[in-house]
Order: sequence, then structure tokens, then C-alpha cells
Amino acid sequence: MIRSMTAFTRQTREAEWGGMSWELRSVNHRYLEASLRMPEELRALEMVARERISKRLKRGKVEAFLRFQPVDVADSGLQLNHELIASLVQANETIEGLMENPARTQPFDLLRWPGVLQRAEVDPGELKKETLALLDRALDELVETREREGAGMKAVIEQRCDAMAAEVVKVRAAMPAILTAQRDRIVARVAELQVGLEAERLAQEIAIITQKSDVAEELDRIEVHLQEVRRVLEQNEPVGRRLDFLMQELNREANTLGSKSISTESSSVAVEMKVLIEQMREQVQNIE
Repeated sequence: MIRSMTAFTRQTREAEWGGMSWELRSVNHRYLEASLRMPEELRALEMVARERISKRLKRGKVEAFLRFQPVDVADSGLQLNHELIASLVQANETIEGLMENPARTQPFDLLRWPGVLQRAEVDPGELKKETLALLDRALDELVETREREGAGMKAVIEQRCDAMAAEVVKVRAAMPAILTAQRDRIVARVAELQVGLEAERLAQEIAIITQKSDVAEELDRIEVHLQEVRRVLEQNEPVGRRLDFLMQELNREANTLGSKSISTESSSVAVEMKVLIEQMREQVQNIE
């Protein structure tokens, strides 16, 4: 299935441990290039995340942003660090024993001490599982978006292939008349210049010029390339680079067709083909 390389998705997850979101965006690129931005507490998952991206995507510049917001202390039910509190109380009693008439320490004073209030513990294994599952969801949507756009690109390319095939039919039908007209012009020109050429020699010269002007081979190759483009469009794998090569070959044949042109009709066909090829090439540049 044809896929575009341009897509965007954002997937979020809310749970008792906090909130998380994956944001993926991709644009066209010759190869797969993935850049990840992840919070420090989940940085250990970067290699695994890269592997999952590379299994689903083959081309494109992909930017992946992971945001993680742990649940606030106030929302987690005021989890207390009992060991730290015990140490603080003991230290406070020791200090009070060294002082005369010490002021009584209030419980809320202890709560202000860093680390006394803690977030609820999150199972690292569960958090890893949730992070990767959310990434898979984001990749699913990204691939679906790329496939939807790819279907549109495929339709555009197929339409341009049909238009090029029609131009081939047009110039094939016109070539006998074009070559006959060229032969008549040569004969008339020779007669006008009063050049004494033997009939056999004149026929040979006309045959050589006609052969150089014949574009049957170029038209045959264009038809073969168009058939290959249609075949490649049906493949269920990344085909962007192969299509790009075929566009180069089509353009080469269209250039040759234009250089051999001996009539305004064949010249206009060559120009129209180059326009159609460029329109296809613009689509191909964004295909995975």
C-alpha cells in the first residue's frame, strides 16, 4: 500500500500515576531519520522506542516527543516518608536538649522539609508497559494517516499515467502523417534547390532522416515505464525510491522525444508529457 511520508498524531493517557502523551510528526526524507525527545525518568526506553519506530516506518524524518507528568503530591493522598520524619524528630529532640526554653516544633514545620511528602510509588515495569503501548497507538494512527494520504497520491499518479498513455496513442497515430509530410518537404526542397540527386540516393537520404526522426522506440519505452509504475503502485512495501527512478527514466524518454520532434504536434506532446511527469514526481517525492 502506498504511504505518504507526511503525517501527524498525538496520543494521550491519563492514569493514577499521572498523565502522558506521545506526539509524532513526519515529513519526507530520503531515508528514515528519527529524533526523540523524552523526559529523563523515561530516557532508558529510547532505544526500544527507536526500534518500534523503525519496524513500522521505512522512510521519512520523524520527530517523536514524549511528555510525562507524574501525579502531584496533593493528588496522591499525601504519602509520607516515615523514615525521614523519624530522623528529623530525633534530630530535633537532640537540638532541643542543647537549648534553653526551645520553641516547640510544629508538625507542619516538618512537612516543609524536602522529601517528607512523597509521590505515590509507580511500578517502573507498569510505567514502561504503558509508555510503549501508547507509542504503539501513536504509530498505528500515524501509519493510517500516511496510508490515507498515500491512497490519494496513488490516484493522482495513476491519472497522470493514463494521461501520458493517451499522449502516446496520439503521437503514434500522428507519426505516419508527420513522417510523410517530412518526406514531402525534403523532396520539394531538393526540387527547389535544383540539386541533381539520383532517385536511389535521394531515397536513402530520406530513409536516414526518417529513421532519425522516428520515435517508436521512445514511445515503446515510455509505455513500458508506465506499466512498471502501475505495477509498483500495487506493491505492499515502500516504493518511493523506485518510483523516483522511474520518473527519471520517463523524463529521459520525454526529452529524447522532444529532441527528435519534427512537428508542432509532436513537440506539444513532448511538452505535455514533461508536465505530467513533473506532476507525478512531486507526488513521488513524498511517498515512503
